[in-house]
Amino acid sequence: MSDPAGAHKPDSSPSSAERRVERLAWLLDSAIRVPGTERRVGFDALIGLIPAGGDAAGAVLSGYILLEAARMGAPIRLLLKMTYNVALESVVGVVPVLGDLFDFAWKANERNVRLLRRHLADPQQTRHAGRGLFITGSVLLTVLLLGLTALGGWALWELGQLAFG
Repeated sequence: MSDPAGAHKPDSSPSSAERRVERLAWLLDSAIRVPGTERRVGFDALIGLIPAGGDAAGAVLSGYILLEAARMGAPIRLLLKMTYNVALESVVGVVPVLGDLFDFAWKANERNVRLLRRHLADPQQTRHAGRGLFITGSVLLTVLLLGLTALGGWALWELGQLAFG
């Protein structure tokens, strides 16, 4: 007695994946209205406030959107552009205050979802290439983020030593 194929598998259609990434991007970039304004901020900005690791954690969450884009067949060129958006937000995010303001304005996850939507609406606009470059870029991004996290931790340690002797 076997079930029909896919009867117990989650829906993996592009529209379902699109809804997941759109929801995650909204949560990370715009879920919370800033009191007294019409501006919105997401959990990525709040996570980024955690010293020596918050920005890396935000990048990991943003990486899910990249993973889903790759699963939906996004070409390497688009994946690299999306990776750049996340990396830029993460690198600038390491700088206290400036990084938080940049995160507030840049909203890399919503940018990436817009890029993905454009691709899905007209896939012929972008070139197809191998996934090897994407994997290499992802590994390099991970190494960069780990290095930045270590550098941030070291800087906080040094500041603590200066302040508290």
